[in-house]
Parts: sequence; structure tokens; C-alpha cells
Amino acid sequence: MSSRTEPTSAAELAARIRRGAVSPVEVVDDCLDRVRDRDADLNAFVTVLEEDARDRAREAERAVEAGEELGPLHGVPIAVKDLFDFKAGVRNTMGSKPFGEFVPEESATYVERLEAAGAIVVGKTNTPEFGHKGTTDNRIVGPTSTPFDLDRNAGGSSGGSAAAVADGIVPIAQGSDGGGSVRIPASFCGVYGFKASYGRVAQAIRPDAFLSHTPTIHAGPIARTVEDAALMLDVMVGPHPRDPLSVPDEDPDYRGAVRRGIEGMSVAYSPTFDVFPVDERVRRVVDDAVDAFEEAGAAVEEVDLGIDHSQQDLADLWIREIGALYHSAVEGFKDQGVDLLGDHRDELCEEFAELLEDTRDQTMIDLKRDDHVRTEVYDAIQDVFVDHDLLVTPTLAVPPVENVDDPEVQTVGPTEVEGEPVDPLIGWCLTYPINFTGHPAASVPAGLTDGGLPVGLQIVGDRFADTDVLAASGAFERVRPWHDTYPPR
Repeated sequence: MSSRTEPTSAAELAARIRRGAVSPVEVVDDCLDRVRDRDADLNAFVTVLEEDARDRAREAERAVEAGEELGPLHGVPIAVKDLFDFKAGVRNTMGSKPFGEFVPEESATYVERLEAAGAIVVGKTNTPEFGHKGTTDNRIVGPTSTPFDLDRNAGGSSGGSAAAVADGIVPIAQGSDGGGSVRIPASFCGVYGFKASYGRVAQAIRPDAFLSHTPTIHAGPIARTVEDAALMLDVMVGPHPRDPLSVPDEDPDYRGAVRRGIEGMSVAYSPTFDVFPVDERVRRVVDDAVDAFEEAGAAVEEVDLGIDHSQQDLADLWIREIGALYHSAVEGFKDQGVDLLGDHRDELCEEFAELLEDTRDQTMIDLKRDDHVRTEVYDAIQDVFVDHDLLVTPTLAVPPVENVDDPEVQTVGPTEVEGEPVDPLIGWCLTYPINFTGHPAASVPAGLTDGGLPVGLQIVGDRFADTDVLAASGAFERVRPWHDTYPPR
């Protein structure tokens, strides 16, 4: 596998390494070559771990030669997001200048699990400041581009991970999702992103162990194939004694679910999530893509969800919820001697600083009142599953947006869609309502616009019906394969 060959899936790569058909050292060397050759265009990586990755590759090769028991991702190079997805001893900026040289002492739970399964982390990938928006750009390294058009953004907040996978630099990468941050860049980069039911992937967060529930924060896989995402998910899931919100491990067969048919399943299709304006270019692609479920044997019915609040109301709710989460984190940073809104206010990007300031004076009564609206959204989505197995929508209202060619100005989303005003941070994303509810959801590549830009289709399952989402994703992939759509590099 070299920078001039077609990317190999993680599943195939792991199998070849296990057979001794390819060396982990060669695999990692080729991966690092691709980073050097390609990332100047993409800007996907914040930190590249050449020395550590090569050391681990040599150890992986020794384990193969010694006939030791190998993990399911043994020797496979991966990328990890540069947000709260810590790898012990490695710089982790969170896209924020005040943390430009921050080095955590402990790894995130799921990063530990990925490495224990044999995966080799080759680098940390770009993210907007604290993941606060649906595009990837920050004041440390700038914007990340989608490989489909280097003048356009990769989406956020896991944009670096999605771009690295789409470009074939790594076969799989980790992302996190608090408003769509796995699914949004999956849509902009034409890859597959999966968000498991809330609590399936444990997160032992400190000092606030309960930080991740409002909105629900998830970690998940980003891959070119559904099978690769399921392979990675198998490693990441499971409870942890230090995560009070993690759920028991039911040991579902994620990889088996990908191969399962969906004949007889019922799919509810909401073209606009009731309230979102959707760009006509996206609508055309998604309307056509939904037919794939009928081709795979499922029944599709267009539905109204009965959501009574405007998309602007819902976007404002998400901003308030994520603001409360950030303020909890900010208080923790003060204990470490970092006062973001004090000494470091001028170092923050203006959009993030304003988000913090606008949400600083919320009261507990305000937040509990918001939970009433959140409950209404939950009920509307949950009611779909009385008569249907799945809900599908566009992932985003727009194709990839253009990067801002000015280091002093941040790339954000559109301020209006089809003539209707939307919040440029998140209002064009049909993903964040699923972070009010915690349902499993994925973005699958639906196709390309006439201009060659990728569009995502969001698949939502009932609570803890993660395998149904994977089954539908696998069926879609078989009927409408997307693997020939990636730009040549």
C-alpha cells in the first residue's frame, strides 16, 4: 500500500497483516508518506506522530512474527481527533490557542481501547475550537478541506478525520459528535460516519463525569466502508466503571449486521426534518438515494414528524445546551490556571467567545425549561418508531461550503438556505436534533451534486437499535456503492 495505490480497507489490511502478507512497518511508512505528500493540501493533521507510530509498527511486526495473539486492528494506522480525544503524552490543542501546547497525562477511554486492539495512531486531526461549529477551521492551523474540492471545507467538527479518510491517508479515523460532528464531515467528505446510541461508547470524563449528556456527546468511527466502521465500533463500545452514563454491553454483532438484509423493514423519510430549509441540489440527490432502500427490499414512506418548533428555535436550544457544557469545561480549566474568558479572551475565535458570553448567564430554570422542548423533539422522533424501523433525512441542508481565504476570519456555514435565515454555526445541519435524543445515527454517502460535491443521507434508528442502522447502511452500500466517487490523488 503506497501513496500511488488504491486505499485498502481496514478490514482487509488487518487480515493481510495477520496473515503476514504485509508488514505493519511498511503499512505505517506508506501512511506517513501519504501524510507528507497530501496533507499540505488538506490540512487534516495538527500533529503527526512519526516516531511513535514507527516504534509501534516495529512492535506490531515483532508480535506477528512471534505468533502472539493479535487484536482486531493490529497494525492498522488510524487518526484521532484533536479535541477531548486524548492520547497520553501527545499534544492536544482542542483547536484553541490557549491549549496550543497542552499535553494530557491520560488517554480517552476509546483511544485506549483502539490502541489495545492494535491500532497505531499516526496523528491528531484538525477540529474547530472546542468543536463548537459544523465547519473545521481554527486560529492554530486554519481550515481543513474536503478532497472533493480543496477550496471547500471538510465539515466539522471532526473535519480532519473525515478528510484524512476520504483522501485515503488512513483507512479509518475517530471522531466525536455533539451536534453532528461525525456525520457532518462524513457528508462533506463523502465517507461513512456512525454515532452509536448514547452510552454505548464509554467516556470516563473528568472533572465532570456527567458532562456528556446535554447535548449527548458521542465518539464514533469514520470510514470509507460500513464494514470498517463496524470493525472499529466493535473495539470502541462497552461500559466503563468511571463513566456513570455508559450502558451495559449487549455484545451485538456489528459486523454481522452490516451483511444483514433489510427486506420487510419500514423506512420513514423526512425530506426536511419538518422544519429545515434544504438546498435544492441536496434535495435532488437525497430524493433519489432514498429509492435504494426500496431496491433493497424495504418499504419507504414519507412522513411528518410533528415538530412544533422552528429550526431557529432548535438551533438556539442547541447553542444554549452546548454553551452550558462548555462552561462546565471552562470551570475545570480554571482549576488548571487557564481562564478562557479572562486572560485568554483575545486568543479565542470570535464566534466561540461570543457563544460563551451569550450563554454565561443561563440559570438552572432556563436549562430545565429547555429540557421540555428537548423532550418534545425526543417524543416526535420516538413516535416514528411505533410504525417504522428507521428514519432517514438529508444529513445536511447544503453541499460543502467554501473556505474563507483570510486567517483572521473563520469559515462557518451559510447564513441562509433557500432564502430562509439559518444559524451559520449549526442551523444548516439536520444532525443536532439527534443529539437532543441520543438515538443511533449514521451518515452514508448519498451521491454527488451536478457539480461533483458529496451529499450525505442520515439514517436514524430506534434507541439501542444500532444494528438496524448498520444493516440499512450496509444494504445501501451494496445497492448504491460510492467507492468510485473519490477524486484521484
